Amino acid sequence: MFERFGHLVAPYIVRFVNWVLELFGFNVQTGDTFYDAVHFFIYDTVKIIFLLSFMIFIITYIRSYFPPEKVKALLAKFHGIWAYVIASMLGVVSPFCSCSTVPIFIGFVEAGIPLGVTFTFLVTSPIVNEIALGYLFVSFGPKIAILYTLAGMAIGIVTGLVIEKFNLYHLVEEYVFKIKIGETAVEEMTKKQRLIYAKDSVVDIVKDIWIYVVIGIGIGALIHGWAPEELLAKYAGPNNPLAVFVGVLFGIPLYSNAVGTIPIAEALINKGVGVGTALAFMMSVVALSLPSIILLKKVIKPKLIGIFVGITGIGIVLVGFLFNWIL
Repeated sequence: MFERFGHLVAPYIVRFVNWVLELFGFNVQTGDTFYDAVHFFIYDTVKIIFLLSFMIFIITYIRSYFPPEKVKALLAKFHGIWAYVIASMLGVVSPFCSCSTVPIFIGFVEAGIPLGVTFTFLVTSPIVNEIALGYLFVSFGPKIAILYTLAGMAIGIVTGLVIEKFNLYHLVEEYVFKIKIGETAVEEMTKKQRLIYAKDSVVDIVKDIWIYVVIGIGIGALIHGWAPEELLAKYAGPNNPLAVFVGVLFGIPLYSNAVGTIPIAEALINKGVGVGTALAFMMSVVALSLPSIILLKKVIKPKLIGIFVGITGIGIVLVGFLFNWIL
């Protein structure tokens, strides 16, 4: 549905972009590098903001049924492998980022949710959320969006299972187990309230993320217009067996959310970089960024951080190779 909607509005966006460029004296027929980069930037900015707003409204309406208190209460009801599966699914519909890592971690541990299940949620939520999922549908279509979602869930589940298997509770800071947050009453929304909530979320989220979109598309436009294909093919192209490692290593020091990295991934793919390499880069930025690791240091010890980074990083690399192989 989302891909069809994107194709439906795309011609109108192209006409608008051409009109803007002609208004500023650009010759649409030139097709030079600068024109292509500017066209790419304006077209992708308008398209993504418009379609992303549509996606945020639809999925946020669905997410209104899953406030944080319900997420925590629901996870507490499941045990065994199903707890990890449910945690990963809830991570997809819960758009928590690195800034929410500490309070979510404390809240889950305080509620008695197993450490592994907590990590499954913390890994899946930033990698795959409703904004990233909608953006992937808009930019790459349903096939890649679904595969990316399943891969993100799998990485979260495996990370959680391994951490729980080795019983690493002693690597959590002691004060976390002593905190008593208390329960917050959850009020059910009416249909009208959910619609208002979805509308307000569109305004709030777009206001918060537009700068990431613009920066991401700007970098993508530079790659699209000027980055030499030979250089990208050498270091991150399909012929380089270490390309996925390069993508992950470049992604870890950066700080962004999935929204800011998808335009860069799209531009890299258009330049010949493997789909798996580009998506591994995106995953490493949102799951293993230095700010999120620094925040985690407040609640878990360095050894557990190392284990978490190692397991998640290996999972991202394997997913990158898999995507390069099947796509």
